[in-house]
Amino acid sequence: MEETLELVERIHAKVPHLPLALRLIRNTGVMKRHIVQPIEQTLQHPGFEERNRIHTVEARKRTPPVIMRALANAGVTVQDIGAIVYVSCTGFSMPSLTAWLINEFGFRSDTRQIPIAQLGCAAGGAAINRAHDFCSAYPDKNVLIVSCELCSLCYQPADEEVGSLLSVGLFGDAVGAAVVRGSGGTGVSLERNSAYLIPHTEEWISYAVRSTGFHFQLDHRVPGMMEPLAPVIRALAASHRWDAADLGFYIVHAGGPRILTDLGKFLGVHPDAFRYSRATLTEYGNIASAVVLDALARLFEDGGAKVGATGIIAAFGPGITAEMTLGTWVDSENPQPDAGPGGHGRRLVTQQG
Repeated sequence: MEETLELVERIHAKVPHLPLALRLIRNTGVMKRHIVQPIEQTLQHPGFEERNRIHTVEARKRTPPVIMRALANAGVTVQDIGAIVYVSCTGFSMPSLTAWLINEFGFRSDTRQIPIAQLGCAAGGAAINRAHDFCSAYPDKNVLIVSCELCSLCYQPADEEVGSLLSVGLFGDAVGAAVVRGSGGTGVSLERNSAYLIPHTEEWISYAVRSTGFHFQLDHRVPGMMEPLAPVIRALAASHRWDAADLGFYIVHAGGPRILTDLGKFLGVHPDAFRYSRATLTEYGNIASAVVLDALARLFEDGGAKVGATGIIAAFGPGITAEMTLGTWVDSENPQPDAGPGGHGRRLVTQQG
């Protein structure tokens, strides 16, 4: 954080609203972030083509280790995967990285490819939901989720609006992976998923695509989006006969501290309920679609929830879009009935990498 503040103050010294931007950056609660290049290179702009090339190189370098760890944790091999959901909003390639992964690591040639590029931070939740949908349709299959978000490659030195300067101190780079099993395992048994779009908010979070690449645009109304979304979350839980204020775990996208504070207030949930999401924000910054995967990994590393505990995974992004999943914590060594209240009678478990 100290280094970020010093850099912003030095590089953008002539910006009239610099004091406001610095205050907003301090209030993010982000203490540390990781980036794929040295800071000196990150601050330079070699052009859109070169940045996108770096994204591809780094994605191919950094995704394999987390994928192998996720597969090992789930007790499956590349031959057991029926679909790969690859999410990234910070670089572009065609074909998707999924084609390279299938060829490089020997996934089956009939593995379904589901690339998601334009849902931003909501894509982590969307990936889990699409994996849930796939396993519901093909219960004998497993799905690999891969998130590669290299936000530092989107830094635009000439962008000096308040939202752009805030993003300089908020976003970090991360790669994550998870496996959703069609049956068995230990983790979150996915039971019901849903999505919601706040009407007429397309311009609140967006990219302006120019010759210099992706220019992040953030509306001042974004921090207040939990007020309209909290009732949607409550309604989803109620449709499953659960109380959104009384769940055993909350894995929520931490776009910024106010997102968590407001959601807790509107749902009537103690701030400690979002401790995993808050830790991700503090230690990694906003890592876009990878936030929910990292927060979920922290739940695993903390020993998991109590068997039978109910919970929610929720991610928010451009649109304004919310992708939400309800699930129950299960343990392969202490099995519970597959179908909870309103459930579908099928166990779908996320295993982290």
